[in-house]
Amino acid sequence: MNAPQKTIMNANLFSRLFDGLDDPSRLAIETSDGQRISYGELMARAGQMANVLVSSGVRPGDRVAAQTEKSVPGLVLYLATVRAGAVYLPLNTAYTLNELEYFIADAEPSLVVCDPSKAEGIGAIAAKVGAGVETLDADGQGSLTQAAAVAKPEFETVARAGDDLAAILYTSGTTGRSKGAMLTHDNLASNSLALVDYWRFTDQDVLIHALPIYHTHGLFVASNVTLFARAAMIFLPKFDPDLIIRLMARATVLMGVPTFYTRLLQSPALTRESTRHMRLFVSGSAPLLADTHREWADRTGHAVLERYGMTETNMNTSNPYDGERVPGAVGHALPGVSVRVTDPDTGKTLGPETIGMIEVKGPNVFKGYWRMPEKTKVEFREDGFFITGDLGKIDANGYVHILGRGKDLVISGGFNVYPKEIESEIDAMPGVIESAVIGVPHADFGEGVTAVVVCGRDAGVDEASVLKALDGRLAKFKMPKRVIVVEELPRNAMGKVQKNILRDTYAKLYAK
Repeated sequence: MNAPQKTIMNANLFSRLFDGLDDPSRLAIETSDGQRISYGELMARAGQMANVLVSSGVRPGDRVAAQTEKSVPGLVLYLATVRAGAVYLPLNTAYTLNELEYFIADAEPSLVVCDPSKAEGIGAIAAKVGAGVETLDADGQGSLTQAAAVAKPEFETVARAGDDLAAILYTSGTTGRSKGAMLTHDNLASNSLALVDYWRFTDQDVLIHALPIYHTHGLFVASNVTLFARAAMIFLPKFDPDLIIRLMARATVLMGVPTFYTRLLQSPALTRESTRHMRLFVSGSAPLLADTHREWADRTGHAVLERYGMTETNMNTSNPYDGERVPGAVGHALPGVSVRVTDPDTGKTLGPETIGMIEVKGPNVFKGYWRMPEKTKVEFREDGFFITGDLGKIDANGYVHILGRGKDLVISGGFNVYPKEIESEIDAMPGVIESAVIGVPHADFGEGVTAVVVCGRDAGVDEASVLKALDGRLAKFKMPKRVIVVEELPRNAMGKVQKNILRDTYAKLYAK
């Protein structure tokens, strides 16, 4: 007698997000101009756009590249791409045609979606790989939405295995050429579901969504977590501090980068009363200064929850929902994720409070780098741990602390210098807003420890005062050889300080 056939659930992320929807009328998205989109309507829009993608020649496994401003149709494009079994490739809106040429040539998408103003230039690049071009502007208008408006909403979600690709996100490329991190349906679903549980999301939550959607934080964490929880999101095209503070009266969660919190703190409207309805503030994508953490708690009565993730892994750790949220720490490993600290040279696991290389393993960790099997191989240990490139430690209470990127490590006079340690000392000085410590070529020391500092107006902070304050607090080999005061630090779109630009800017500082 034949064995009974097993029912194989479609592992497509879209199916996991929307199958079993019990109330299609439930609010999913509200826009700043008053549009209200239900879960049922979101599904229908994704069906219409998926039909357009398929009619444009997109097949399962094909890449769909998108360089578009944030809009609801932009989010629908992501959902539709996944629903059609294709691979979503979001591209930073700041990328130039020169940069886009590399990404498009490397990923070989079958379709590129861009702003109408860039269609001609991108079209010429897309033609080289045989890709079609559709348009979508900041208002959600373009050839893509025109076609979707007359397409059928019914669409059978393409069956995908958990290990099939759902997205490719290119790393920042601060050193060398950018690498495409391949993320599977299982990667995205497992991480989002872990965060729903860990951060106590329910269908009563309302997220203020002010992040871009070409990056892990805004696209996968904010959007997927909200949708898995059947919660709602107020979808803002950009960060607007005054509007966000007004929205807090009817929202429950804000996810942001550190810049969000420093700018919100500048508003006198930010008070315990204005944040009374909120239950959670999450920060990530770059380190949150301990002073910002403390000032936020003093002003609002809320402790910001800082977490740690990266393009290749989604989220790895988080400060606890219940329990102490330690300023300067990124919390414990998420359920199902393993984190360890190893000797960068030998790979040997190190004990508590010892600085080394952070490595992670779990269902959140990506499949590898697109078309870079050798690079993928060297980034993984034999036991499956991914070498993050981040330096850090795990303290006696199990909290992970990020101390800098491995490539940001400064080796001066043969000694390893961890920038975060010096930055923490400088950031604590009165009048200092933030700092970045880098290594710059130095004839005598190999690299000279160099501090680039941003100060408040009329703070009276200069090189001499910084060096005097550090004297006796740091070992001599850690002391900056120079302190440079600037108005602001260069950052990428997610608020991370671009130390590679600082290194280039001051490369000849110590030249004789």
